[in-house]
Amino acid sequence: MTIQHFLIFAAMLSATEIAVAQLHGNEPTQKGPAPGLTATEKQGGDWISYRNAYKLMIRFEKYGKPKQFIQNHYQVLPKDKSVTMEGLSLTLNGKLTHLNLSLDAVGRAVFPLLKSAYDENAELNLNRKASLYVFQARVSIIARADGVYEAEDLQAACEQALNYLRYAGDISQGEKKCAGVRFSYAKNANDAAVKFRTTAQVLTQMPVREGSAFPDDAMSTNAFKTVTYRFADWPEHGQIITQSAPIAIAALFE
Repeated sequence: MTIQHFLIFAAMLSATEIAVAQLHGNEPTQKGPAPGLTATEKQGGDWISYRNAYKLMIRFEKYGKPKQFIQNHYQVLPKDKSVTMEGLSLTLNGKLTHLNLSLDAVGRAVFPLLKSAYDENAELNLNRKASLYVFQARVSIIARADGVYEAEDLQAACEQALNYLRYAGDISQGEKKCAGVRFSYAKNANDAAVKFRTTAQVLTQMPVREGSAFPDDAMSTNAFKTVTYRFADWPEHGQIITQSAPIAIAALFE
């Protein structure tokens, strides 16, 4: 075999190995921002490939570092402020699978990791034009049922979120540090109250403002009532008390 023939054979073998790895969701590690799924990746009509979404979401399941305070959702967001989220629905449809993936107020859905849906590359369908929306993974902090958060736990949760995003390849977080967390409530909520309780049992209510649920969500700038707990503004030890369950709790990086 000549050197030229050997090089051609090696290139063909490498391409085959990559194709097989991609088929089984074991594609080589990518550098750079963690990819979302946009309408340009849909394969005809208003649907998104479940297999592509699966590869995006399985990263969190495979992540081996501490993550007990954080969660990962599949999120649908409008590309433009003129596009509404009202009445938006997402469904998973295949030969063997038919599921309604309920979207919460910030467009998040619990993503099912199903081998059958992956094997047949089922469709994720919107009831709107898919090209008007962005599809991505969204990491957030888990809300507690009792509404009481230790300050140290929220600091740890923020660190866990930041470490995971770096692991997932989000280079925009490379030099940033954890600054706090943001609690979000419906804009018409009357019980968006968050207080800090010191170790001496002194309660102080935090200010409520209008804003986006997540700092990078420019499409919903004033869509929610938000309360921002900045670590540097409060004692290191204490508790954060919420009067009602927030829609979302986001980590803040600066």
